[in-house]
Amino acid sequence: MNELRLFRFGPIDQERPAVEYRGARLDCSLFGEDWGPSFFGRDGLSRLATFLAHNYERLPKVAENARLAACVARPHKLICIGLNYRDHARETKAQLPTEPVVFFKSTSAICGPNDDLIIPRDSQKTDWEVELLVVIGRKCQSLEPDQALAHVAGYALHNDYSERHWQLERGGQWVKGKSFDTFAPIGPVFVQKELVPDPQNLNLWLKVNGVTRQQSNTNEMVFSVAQIVAYLSQCMTLEPGDCISTGTPAGVGLGCIPPEYLKVGDRIELGIEGLGAQSQRAIASLGQR
Repeated sequence: MNELRLFRFGPIDQERPAVEYRGARLDCSLFGEDWGPSFFGRDGLSRLATFLAHNYERLPKVAENARLAACVARPHKLICIGLNYRDHARETKAQLPTEPVVFFKSTSAICGPNDDLIIPRDSQKTDWEVELLVVIGRKCQSLEPDQALAHVAGYALHNDYSERHWQLERGGQWVKGKSFDTFAPIGPVFVQKELVPDPQNLNLWLKVNGVTRQQSNTNEMVFSVAQIVAYLSQCMTLEPGDCISTGTPAGVGLGCIPPEYLKVGDRIELGIEGLGAQSQRAIASLGQR
């Protein structure tokens, strides 16, 4: 069985593909393609496993201090599901949805797992949200839930940052408050689905300045990964490399009494069992007043 953990590294706009393999972190530039939609759509995981079996000894190691990029190169879609944890719905006094609440996040928001979080200019309500990210491996349409997981390539960690004023108080759609630059750190690693036997039983957590704010389990989801993938495939074609963020548990700033939001200088740390951890420092945007 292939057991692959993929990551990407290097300066912004110069990222390279890499893999954790046989206890080493290896630069896979010689493989000749990045971990993006084309890779997943052309049976990339199987091809990479074969490549590694024959070439891993000649691949250079990745420096420990290398910047980590998003573990999936720019996907065609970054789809998000709102109000998908029972405990989060309770804390925000929202009714449980009868169908998945679907919104999009701009792919320009995607960044590395440890990159700085840029607080938008004049923002007073930038919030945190630890989430399980699903990466699609095969093009699919009109699936049933029992077919859905066969079309998943793997999983990663995502922090679905939200500017609540833009999301909830400016009219229109949520996407406005979700799409600021650096509002979608993804990674550190993409983990092949074979290494995640039950995506509905993963512990996830988030801390702000060392204080635990979110601590839950994916078994709190209203709609499971399989249900979400099947539902989305009914209303759009899901393509290889597409990313689906599956919702956040209780403990967001919006749910605090009174609400609490991020400020410049805060440190945000988060993780999901088996998928690694992230750490971001909140900084001011250029022109911040």
